[in-house]
Amino acid sequence: MLSYRHAFHAGNHADVFKHLVLIQIARYLGQKEKPFWIIDTHAGAGLYALDAAPAGKLEEFRDGIGRLWARDDLPPAAAEYVAMIRSLNPDGRLRRYPGSPLLARWQLRTQDRLRLFELHSRDAHLLAENFADAGKQFIVSQSDGFDALKALLPPPSRRGLVLIDPSYEEKRDYERVVNALKDALRRFAGGTYMLWYPQLTRKEAFELPARLKKLPATDWLHAALRVRTPAKDGFGMHGSSLFIINPPWTLYDTLSATMPYLAATLGQDDGAGFTLERQKPAASSAASARPVV
Repeated sequence: MLSYRHAFHAGNHADVFKHLVLIQIARYLGQKEKPFWIIDTHAGAGLYALDAAPAGKLEEFRDGIGRLWARDDLPPAAAEYVAMIRSLNPDGRLRRYPGSPLLARWQLRTQDRLRLFELHSRDAHLLAENFADAGKQFIVSQSDGFDALKALLPPPSRRGLVLIDPSYEEKRDYERVVNALKDALRRFAGGTYMLWYPQLTRKEAFELPARLKKLPATDWLHAALRVRTPAKDGFGMHGSSLFIINPPWTLYDTLSATMPYLAATLGQDDGAGFTLERQKPAASSAASARPVV
């Protein structure tokens, strides 16, 4: 099934969380001169018009980037993220929103590489258009990103970030992300992997964190942002989570300083809050937050 299109959800609370962290990881990788790769397995269209259909149909961005747009009290990581969205909207009106491919592109240097995969025919076409000026540094492919990883890992530079964020419309995606990470870690154990998944009431989503923590990785960070109480009928996404393998050593502290603000600002009711935990090779430590009141 290929019905999912991210354009309906562009700029929502999950995008804010995911893209803020993506920027932090990419910037960390860029601190060393040695080149790195970013591989985006489910890239989407790359750029979205918020003032037109389909984003205008649900207007989810109003409870996402819209809540941060005019704030002047942003913590540093959120300020960096919002500044990039503002650069795409120089007249000060929030009308365009960049997907992960464009945000990743802005972080790259000439020696770095970006590989983008999108299976949906319409979005793959739009992605190719948005990267029409790209040379060999950027490659766009209409193909299954899960399968693509097998041929790309490890990257020649032995440094890289793999972003995996399928729609999870199909139940098998939960199994595929676990299997993809297992295989990827065999091929490229030192890579950084950033997996996004939705917080839903369905069994597969509830069980996924425990399965991820059993992967053959000794260094991981798990961050979950809840924006509301789960609906009684079980419908809809009440938050989103990131499971990051081999994260930058700075990321935990960055999120510790940022997630309370995101929970308070993006929260829609008393069920809003966050969880932040990590495991390090030498010792384990964890931290979590109570729901924001």
